Amino acid sequence: MEPMETVMRSFAMRFGRAASIVVRAPGRVNLIGEHTDYNDGLVLPAAVARYVTIAAAPNASGVIRLRSSFYDAPAEFPAEAPASSSLPPWARYPQGVAVALSARGVMLRGLDLTIGGDLPIGAGLSSSAALEVASALVFEHGAGAALSPRERALVCHEAEVSFVGVPSGIMDQFASSLARAGHALFLDCRTLETHHIPLPGGVVIAVCDTVMRRAIGHSAYADRRRECAEALQWLRVHDRPLASLRDLTVDDLANAGDMPEPYVRRVRHVVTENARVIESARALEGGDLAALREIFAASHRSLRDDYEVSSRELDAMVEAAVEAPGCLAARMTGAGFGGAVVALVSRGNEEPFFAETARGYRRRTGREGTFFVSDAAEGARP
Repeated sequence: MEPMETVMRSFAMRFGRAASIVVRAPGRVNLIGEHTDYNDGLVLPAAVARYVTIAAAPNASGVIRLRSSFYDAPAEFPAEAPASSSLPPWARYPQGVAVALSARGVMLRGLDLTIGGDLPIGAGLSSSAALEVASALVFEHGAGAALSPRERALVCHEAEVSFVGVPSGIMDQFASSLARAGHALFLDCRTLETHHIPLPGGVVIAVCDTVMRRAIGHSAYADRRRECAEALQWLRVHDRPLASLRDLTVDDLANAGDMPEPYVRRVRHVVTENARVIESARALEGGDLAALREIFAASHRSLRDDYEVSSRELDAMVEAAVEAPGCLAARMTGAGFGGAVVALVSRGNEEPFFAETARGYRRRTGREGTFFVSDAAEGARP
């Protein structure tokens, strides 16, 4: 049974009536541009055809009631005062979206929601942003409101940072909301300017999940953000009037003076990764797929050695992927500390690629990975 049908059936079983709206929001895989978004940098994500799906219908209680196939604990909060209830961690994401929408004057109504889908949680594919964006669509529908995809992404980012308390960048919500089928999304995280880059028809996106889970709110992610902020402050104190690390160029790295560790390595990653995003975009637009292999490899090395967010399992999965048939390029994707690897694979080679990558990963780690292939998907829609 398709995930959408499963969620609709679950709604009917839980609430005793049919859903009146079903929405889905995709996860995203970041092709390149890791840990640059919160440094005002450049990113190049694409949506994948794995979704958080929500079935919903109005109720007359004035309460928004949440049920999830991922978690046992139900949750609810009053539509007119969404911040007033203390909810389990998973439910704070839709609750935060409700709070952000309410603050913008959206008049929320009582709703029953069932949340499901086929997007893995904790795999580095941004299930939290997909949950936020899908929730926003449902709440807007219930209120008779309609935000633009860009405004919706900003609302959801505000919910995650200000309400949930996860210091994420803007990329995930933009990718889930603004993605276009068959395209990568080039996003300037300072100006929020975007443009869509077509992906070659002969290439598919392969997601290779290490099945090593991480919780971004309890990981070293916040430490990396802090280190970047401290490095920026050090540069400012030493007569470098920068708005953000985005303002540094690769040539500037040679003149960083006696910046202490680990700041040197953190800054080097951010600066060189921004350059790699531009190189990747040019390679895709010019059809130079061969160039992507070394660009992706350099990105992974930088994340492993300079930013120190890779892991034994992620390194093993990348090594296995690049040796597999049909692999054009591979690197870890997402915040790191677990999660998944993204690979670009020649269409038609999916099965031998996955078979050999699985064998290589098992041989290196003794673990079983999980794999799926996707074309670049459309952003969130009813």
